[in-house]
Amino acid sequence: MWLTGELKIWLFSHPTDMRKSIDGLSVIVSDQLKQNPCGPDVFVFYNRGLDKLKVLYWDKNGFCLWYKRLEKGRFLIPKSETGTVYLSIEQLRWLLDGLRIEALKGNPSLQYDTFY
Repeated sequence: MWLTGELKIWLFSHPTDMRKSIDGLSVIVSDQLKQNPCGPDVFVFYNRGLDKLKVLYWDKNGFCLWYKRLEKGRFLIPKSETGTVYLSIEQLRWLLDGLRIEALKGNPSLQYDTFY
């Protein structure tokens, strides 16, 4: 699965018209987010009703677009004044599962130089 490694995942913090497809979302990425839509980053968009998400990313030789529609309930989108929210892979999974990202905190990563 592509959700591994050190991906940068950006959640656009304004509702987006879900009629937009790859071309329309790419324009948002380049014009409003000032990012390269053909780069290694992943971009997440949601609708006003908070029941639809689109995930746009570039994969080697073309765009990929994922779409998720909830049949019941709403996505719990974190608030941001800056226009985007940076998400970890774990936070994206939480978002897709319907969990509140701000309330969840994973254990910090540990790294040791010496062992007993």
